[in-house]
Amino acid sequence: MRKQDRRNFLKLSAAGLAVMGMPSLGFSAGFPERTMRVFIPTRAGGGADRNFRNFGGVWKNYLGVDLEPSFYPGAAGRVGYETYMGKAAEDCHDLIFGNMGPEVLNWVVKKPSFALDDYFYFMMVDADPGCVFISDKSPMKTLDDVVAEGKKRTLTVATSRLAHPASLGMLVLANKTGMKVNLIPLSGGKNTRNGVLTGEVDLGVLPLTTAMRRKGIKILGLFDEQNLVSQHTPGAVLINPEYKLGIPPLAAGARAFGIKTAAAEKHPDRFDKLRQTGEKVFSDPAYKEAVTKGKGSWELIAPGGVEACRKYVDNITTLGKEYRSLLTG
Repeated sequence: MRKQDRRNFLKLSAAGLAVMGMPSLGFSAGFPERTMRVFIPTRAGGGADRNFRNFGGVWKNYLGVDLEPSFYPGAAGRVGYETYMGKAAEDCHDLIFGNMGPEVLNWVVKKPSFALDDYFYFMMVDADPGCVFISDKSPMKTLDDVVAEGKKRTLTVATSRLAHPASLGMLVLANKTGMKVNLIPLSGGKNTRNGVLTGEVDLGVLPLTTAMRRKGIKILGLFDEQNLVSQHTPGAVLINPEYKLGIPPLAAGARAFGIKTAAAEKHPDRFDKLRQTGEKVFSDPAYKEAVTKGKGSWELIAPGGVEACRKYVDNITTLGKEYRSLLTG
């Protein structure tokens, strides 16, 4: 099935079932038939893990089965996707839960072994903006200080992955202001924070919630045009308008569930049940409680379906292609 045909299928699957008099959830009454397997292309303990457990802990109540995660870190997420595409069943029981931005930028830098339209994201959980942060012991205190220092010498910047929206934001900022930076991928949020805290690097970039409210860390700015959590980021500037970057908001943490396209095509009723039950999670008080109890930011939870995910992927792909030379050194 061609890419456009697949997009039309996804848009019309639920509507088609209704028109034919087929209740979408009725056909999938026996689904799921087993524990849902979720492939996560990062190590346990990070932002994707936290978001998955908060969401999955409530979603299982609507699905009637547990969601069992398996973690596949390595090669900036590539290992997890290659494993999922190679091993996941095409019966809608196997999903992938990743961070769309870094993984899509990974495909911009180097295409995977599978066709990009062999999977798609269908349920976005959050929109976590990229941020610039320093140690509170740094002699630099503001983003203006960082820019000024970066014009004198090359600054080392920790990042969880080179091909990452937060990394991209820093490269664009450097390109626009004339500062010099050297991105240092430290593999994961914890290592990136530690690199900044120990003074191994001058500053860091990450999804905001991965750095925010961490002891010893000061948030200097967000690659966004609004700050929904200003109470936790005093003094942080909105980098995109402040420095006239000319880029859209960069959600560095846009975690979402994905599925093999063939699975959704073969079992549209099952896919529709996944979509409908997933939507119910966002309005369940238990989900908000899980997010806030886990020290997450409810303000950054951003429900999005197939179309919202597709729009994000298209936007980040376009931007990534524009700045591909910066992401590849």
